[in-house]
Amino acid sequence: MTPLTPALRRGAALLVLAGVVIASTAASAVGSASVRSPAPSARSAVGVIVRARPGHEAAAEALVGKIGGEVRLRLGIIGGFSATLPANAVAALRRSEQVLSVTANRHLQPQSASVSAPAYDPASDGYSMSAITTLTGARDWWSAGFTGKGVDVALIDSGVAPVQGLSDPMKVVNGPDLSFESQAPNLRYLDTYGHGTFMAGLIAGRDDAPSSQAPPSTYLGMAPGARIVSLKVADADGGTDVSQVIAAIDWVVQHAHDPGLNIRVLNLSYGTNSLQSYTLDPLAFAAEQAWLHGIVVVAAGGNDGYQKKRKVPALADPGFDPYLLALGAADTAGTPDLGDDQVPSFSPYPRKGSTRQVDLVAPGVHVQGLRVPNSFIDAGHPEGLLSSRYFRGSGTSESTAITSGAAALVVQKFPDATPDQVKKLLMDAAAPIKGNRHAVGAGELQLGPALSASLPGWKQTWPASTGAGSLEASRGTDHLTRDGVVLQGEQDIFGRPVATPSLAALEAAGNSWSGGVWNGSSWSGSSWSGSSWSGSSWSGSSWSGSSWSTLSWTGNTWSGSSWSSTDWSGSSWSGSSWSGGSWAGESWG
Repeated sequence: MTPLTPALRRGAALLVLAGVVIASTAASAVGSASVRSPAPSARSAVGVIVRARPGHEAAAEALVGKIGGEVRLRLGIIGGFSATLPANAVAALRRSEQVLSVTANRHLQPQSASVSAPAYDPASDGYSMSAITTLTGARDWWSAGFTGKGVDVALIDSGVAPVQGLSDPMKVVNGPDLSFESQAPNLRYLDTYGHGTFMAGLIAGRDDAPSSQAPPSTYLGMAPGARIVSLKVADADGGTDVSQVIAAIDWVVQHAHDPGLNIRVLNLSYGTNSLQSYTLDPLAFAAEQAWLHGIVVVAAGGNDGYQKKRKVPALADPGFDPYLLALGAADTAGTPDLGDDQVPSFSPYPRKGSTRQVDLVAPGVHVQGLRVPNSFIDAGHPEGLLSSRYFRGSGTSESTAITSGAAALVVQKFPDATPDQVKKLLMDAAAPIKGNRHAVGAGELQLGPALSASLPGWKQTWPASTGAGSLEASRGTDHLTRDGVVLQGEQDIFGRPVATPSLAALEAAGNSWSGGVWNGSSWSGSSWSGSSWSGSSWSGSSWSGSSWSTLSWTGNTWSGSSWSSTDWSGSSWSGSSWSGGSWAGESWG
């Protein structure tokens, strides 16, 4: 097969991270089946855009009438409609099982460097990072002197943009860019999708010196003293292949303790609906090896509906590997009271016959995150806009990133802790909340009790993965396409065959990378080992040798306002077919 080129696109799925649902208000993606009808009030009528769950459009329209509203215009392209409602009926509609989201129907205008954004006050937002770091107890750890300082968190995602909150020198260090945009100097390392930046902010964003007394207007991630090591694998539309993610995990394992590095946590806000057991799966094996090499791997549990459609294990791959720390989402209801917290319906739970469930849940609904102006998500989902700086997202992606930050705090306090011990400490400190016990796991992330706890002596003894299974099965329904040609079978993005048993042996020994070569292809240096990439090559900055670790934001340029929604280094994502997948969640809107 002819090797696929940088224009290789994602066709079957949007790589919707194991859970990002964008919403511009505190709209719930799920709720109770019963909805009470409030008294209509013409004087307080509001215009809204309603997105219904697939197959429930008629029921959602009927519900609007029952609660005193009126359907205005059907919007088939989003599976919804515009409507007017009594203002006091909006919350009830959002809680309906038939409704994905309810957002304000407002006038939009093209975005630019001087984008007009709504006013946003984090102090009044129960889903702000200020509220979440208080609720989870992260601020108590800051007061005790633990901010994640000295701990590196590897983020395998869509890159990171140096927006405010992540622009401090050495806040982000660039590892390899293994994405299809790596050949474009103006896009290399940078986040054209918007997802990686969002996650980096939740983990370690920082406006100012971390303080438990910092006002809500100061954006602080869970571990504001930690550093992000960014490995870019996804391009502007989230396109990536399992082979790229495995290569990135392997790179982290081999370089975790290079001079100047201390990678102790790996964030994988990603997951496929693999068709095989974790004991065979090559993606799960790679993540498990990172765990066994002393790295706390925090993985998204995934989108339950996405998994259920293929009748595969309830948790996404690699989160279904029981060694890892797998996350589900919690809806805090926008209050500091754990008593009203619950698990949203998109968060996964075990199927009949499945023994694996999420280990924890963490805030993952309507979370305040950092915005990348004119990125794919930003341009395509203006309903997520909170302000010129902030965007709102929901899903197990967010829960994973928040927990990765929590793990960095624990590792700073207990630098010799094993991943098993970190996992057990967080699970023991978790608080029970409402919901199916299989969907809740040990409970909701609570760092307060862990601050005074001793490190538990605990070692997991699950059957180990062999990694000798099928790369194609690991993809599930996630496939990249170019000009109608699908990347499938036991081959990587260069079209080279992947012998998973041989690769697994190299991974277990920690040497699957040889300089810049992985699986026989050069992913660094002067070329792409014979594959035609229009004569492009890597930049002079080598990340396979000693010089890569000095890369930071210096030397990178950012001109987000110059991007258009259809021109990303000559690769167009228009016309592609999206059906959900690995990077975000059950829906957007």
